[in-house]
Amino acid sequence: MRPYKKFLPRALMVLIAMGVLLWMGNSSWLVGPSPNGSLKFIAHRGVHQIYAGQDRNAQTCRAAQVRPFSHFYIENTLPSIQAAFDSGAHMVEIDVHPTTDGHLAVFHDWTLDCQTNGSGVTRQHSLAELQALDLGYGFTADGQAFPLRGQGVGLLPSLEQVLDQPLDGQILINFKGDDPEEAERLATLLSDDVRRAQVAGVYGGRAPTQRALKLIPGLRGYDRNSAQACLIRYMLLGWSGHMPAACKQTFVPVPLDYAPYLWGWPHRFTRRLDRAGSDLILLGPWDGSGFTSGIDDVGTLARVPDSLDAYVWTNVIETLGPHPLNTQ
Repeated sequence: MRPYKKFLPRALMVLIAMGVLLWMGNSSWLVGPSPNGSLKFIAHRGVHQIYAGQDRNAQTCRAAQVRPFSHFYIENTLPSIQAAFDSGAHMVEIDVHPTTDGHLAVFHDWTLDCQTNGSGVTRQHSLAELQALDLGYGFTADGQAFPLRGQGVGLLPSLEQVLDQPLDGQILINFKGDDPEEAERLATLLSDDVRRAQVAGVYGGRAPTQRALKLIPGLRGYDRNSAQACLIRYMLLGWSGHMPAACKQTFVPVPLDYAPYLWGWPHRFTRRLDRAGSDLILLGPWDGSGFTSGIDDVGTLARVPDSLDAYVWTNVIETLGPHPLNTQ
């Protein structure tokens, strides 16, 4: 018998054994769900009006085409945030911009022209100027009726005002710009222990996010680069159980349709994250646009594994949350 004929069966047995060990080391059913874990909800912008158009880019006017009105909440406002917690949110995501007089204003858009009766770049205004605007001015489902006009005057809060509320959960802060000074302002606010306890983490612009992580002890957060570094390195090395440094002490956002390809998905993966001091944020299916989508219907939520120890990102906490609001 030729030598290679003896070698091939042995090599095949080694490969099979390695495959079995690899499978066992990353099989989720062998460990099961975390006994202390549970599915939790992140309400994106609180309870808000949902954009109904197909065009999604940085210039899209989301207020100009929303779904038919089933409630009258306006995103990023105190009533919206409270309604999200009332619906069972564990965390509410809000957006911030710096103002010309040293505050952080809670508002989504880079400019005021779409949603409000104001104009110009958001961060080129004082807090008083922003709070004089009507936040409901631009919302319409048909281009004819504007039922929120006049309802949003004075509703734009500062981050300080949000954090001084008795919240039933925590806040996730989205830096809409890329100025590290935004992190300096946040660090000043969070020097107060009560306010610090209200903030779960930060994400968004790389410069303020990374600066905030350095300035504020124990703060968790991510930007697009750090999230990609975590997932790419984990895909390369996670088969061994190794958790890359980029995946430690942070939040790890993963689109639902990509999650099954992660080593150890679902429960072994989330247990590895837990040991690394991190949490999974499960996003909606990736649509290729570069914008964050949510898990926004019952069918998509049903695809989330049972007893998953993770956060679910949703735009419709009022209908999918543990305590849905009656919005009719």
